[in-house]
Amino acid sequence: MSNERTKQLLRGITTLIPLLIIVVLLLYFAKAPSTPQPHDTPSEQPTAVADSVINKHHFSNFDPNEASYIELVEAGVERRVAVSIIRWRESGKVYRIKEDIALCYGMTDSLYLLLEPYIIIGKEYAIKPKSDNKTFTKSKRQDVQIAYEPFLIDTASVVYLSTIGFSVRQAEVIANYREAIGGITSMDKFRECYVVDDEVADRLEPYIIFSPKDVIAPSTRKIDINSADSTALVALRGIGPKSAQHIIRYRDLLGGYHEIEQILELECVTTENFNTFSQQIYADTARIEKIYINFARPKQMEVHPYITNRMLKRIINHRELKGGWSTIEEMTDANIMSEDEAMRIAPYLDFGTHTSTE
Repeated sequence: MSNERTKQLLRGITTLIPLLIIVVLLLYFAKAPSTPQPHDTPSEQPTAVADSVINKHHFSNFDPNEASYIELVEAGVERRVAVSIIRWRESGKVYRIKEDIALCYGMTDSLYLLLEPYIIIGKEYAIKPKSDNKTFTKSKRQDVQIAYEPFLIDTASVVYLSTIGFSVRQAEVIANYREAIGGITSMDKFRECYVVDDEVADRLEPYIIFSPKDVIAPSTRKIDINSADSTALVALRGIGPKSAQHIIRYRDLLGGYHEIEQILELECVTTENFNTFSQQIYADTARIEKIYINFARPKQMEVHPYITNRMLKRIINHRELKGGWSTIEEMTDANIMSEDEAMRIAPYLDFGTHTSTE
């Protein structure tokens, strides 16, 4: 019996030892640290990807209004886009904001996002900020101290009238009113204009000079900037042949001038020259070719200088979903455009039920 029990004990020990060895090995490998893998450091991966993207493209600053083809290509602009930028510029286009470049043929959203930090718009080309007439209250107007000087009411420009107490819109109404009645010859005639209140009229009366209708020379008659040809423009003092071509070309892109001050958006027209001929012209807004925004085709809208690529995409996408708009305020509420952009483009939009043609 003792020998048999001894044999069983030995067999049990022989079986137990391998099991113990296996258990020890499993515990050892379970505690051993794993070898770090490259993908175990996620914080470094985005940096590496970003660096590869940055290193792939070599960009430098450029002004689309002045850079040559070689300079554009060296700045990182694709060749076909560089050609498009220059071609549009030669046709009279002035790049006022960075987003204007997004409209150029061949420009993609991804390329624009890469180029945007390097686009430089010179001060002489950038859009001049306008005062917000909506927040310029009557009380604020009264606080502004204006040094009045005698002036001819029949030749005062919209710009001048807007500096002596009238809003731009009021100044335009006064200019159209005096054209319609053949000149303002008295204070009574001046007060009859519905945008002129008694307080403003009393304040300006000591400085207004009236020109009797019968002494105004025929040569002082103004020409309509929206219908004048190059011959009529060159005949004006301060406009040369090249400037006349640019004025007409930009007029065609806009669909007509809403106000004569838009001519200052042209690079070839200086403030000094504008002041020279501004009193010889006016803008007949009835001649403006409007865009039927609810039906216009993308090709019709993309050529307008005031419609950016971003704005165009939002117009198309939201129009398909909403079915159209009734007012410009609906478009700003839907973030189609900013209030400043809306003020610029509003005179060129028609919200009627017309259909567009090409």
